[in-house]
Amino acid sequence: MAFFVESRSPKRVTVFDTTLRDGEQTPGVSFTLEQKLDIARILSEVGVHAIEAGFPASSEQEKETVSRIAAEGHSAAICGLSRSRVDDVNTCLDCDVDMVHVFIPTSDIQRENTIKKSREEVLAITGEIVGYVRDHLGQCMFSAMDATRTDLPYLIEVFRAAADAGATVVNVPDTVGVYTPTKIRTLVSAIAEEIKIPIDIHCHNDFGLAVANTTTAVEAGASQVQVTVNGIGERAGNADIAQTVMILESIEGISTGIETTRLVEMSRLVSRYSGIPIVPIQPVVGDNAFAHESGIHSHGIMANSQTFEPGIMTPEMVGHRRRLALGKHVGRHAVRQMLSLVHINPSDRELDLIVDRIKTLSARGRRVTDHDLYVITEDVMDIQAVAKTVELRDIAIMSGNHCIPTASVRACVLGTEKTGSAIGNGSVDAAVKAVLSVMPIGIQLKDFRIEAISGGTDAIGHVTITVEDPEGRTYDASSSGDDIVLASAEAMINAINLVRYTQTSP
Repeated sequence: MAFFVESRSPKRVTVFDTTLRDGEQTPGVSFTLEQKLDIARILSEVGVHAIEAGFPASSEQEKETVSRIAAEGHSAAICGLSRSRVDDVNTCLDCDVDMVHVFIPTSDIQRENTIKKSREEVLAITGEIVGYVRDHLGQCMFSAMDATRTDLPYLIEVFRAAADAGATVVNVPDTVGVYTPTKIRTLVSAIAEEIKIPIDIHCHNDFGLAVANTTTAVEAGASQVQVTVNGIGERAGNADIAQTVMILESIEGISTGIETTRLVEMSRLVSRYSGIPIVPIQPVVGDNAFAHESGIHSHGIMANSQTFEPGIMTPEMVGHRRRLALGKHVGRHAVRQMLSLVHINPSDRELDLIVDRIKTLSARGRRVTDHDLYVITEDVMDIQAVAKTVELRDIAIMSGNHCIPTASVRACVLGTEKTGSAIGNGSVDAAVKAVLSVMPIGIQLKDFRIEAISGGTDAIGHVTITVEDPEGRTYDASSSGDDIVLASAEAMINAINLVRYTQTSP
């Protein structure tokens, strides 16, 4: 006998982003003021409803940052975090925020060990601090910290005290990420039965369940989700905004108001500022989210993209691009398709040889790039697959422990000799930037990898890079050599030639 649980899903959910507060609590992450301003701008532009700009009482610098963000006049409500203390609230109010988010521990383990207050004292403090916020401001969020480890009758009592005192939204935090979707559904449903103001959900990812718990909470009656870009945050992080939004929009049919076509752009911005790379298999925004290598998959995708993609979420919906990838599972249809895009049409025998060599190269543990494909094709077909519109003539590097790494290059660009120079964080960075300074087209470096393919201090290094052109298309290129700086410069030259050729091929 089937058992059905009635869904309480709202038709619309609001998004509360805490990248600038909880996200910055990721170990090793510290955003500059300008970076925080940039992140706040893009969050507001994509349609986030509330931005938790920081914890003003934690430092003068944090107070200044929250004040600066609040002064920019974003369409999103700007929120400041506050302990359940009047001085903390006043610091938030000094920043001219739109909302104050007050919290207090409610689980026995938190309450007894962190604030050393009784249950009765926490109830009293909750009513007093929420009332104080509402006496001075129109919006107040109240959080029962460690809600999922709080006795349910007491948790509802605390939330009721907050609601009676004027809280405009109550937040249910799974502070240490210990709940499952089944438990979160039961908890939020019970709270929704008793508390008649909006319910917000904040889930941590200690067991990898933050997104699942967040979307399940919405099904159970929550009308606001707390998320971070790329899921960054304390320990294993928080619910990821891209995954949460696309599940709600595409699977559940619930509107979030988010401009989803900018999710990839926003993800890459925060990745760059946080220093935490986006893993290729990251759902929605990862490089492999819409990439296909297997011959069966590639063939199906070329016939109908919904064969091996969700269909209800396309790459265009999130600001991504579909691509065919090269590797030991690649099929003839994918290789022929990739070559046809640059008007190269091998015979069946030539195609078989090209595919065999790609698979042999990949079986050695090498990542096969677009540049490798064209080099193999040139050899098999005895043609020049990619015209060398840029050729490196000379490169000079200056580096040391008391000087800024600087690189100068001389290159032939479309038949004209050009020179360029650049400084960088190291010799490789300077060399790549110097090459980019003389290139004839605007491209952006997306990924850079170095691996040793032989041992010893004179090891041969293999450099693989990914670049993106102004239209968002990505290209892979590589180079090998015992001088890693030169190999890096040559890899970039190879990438430039690839981009140039595909843009100008007839």
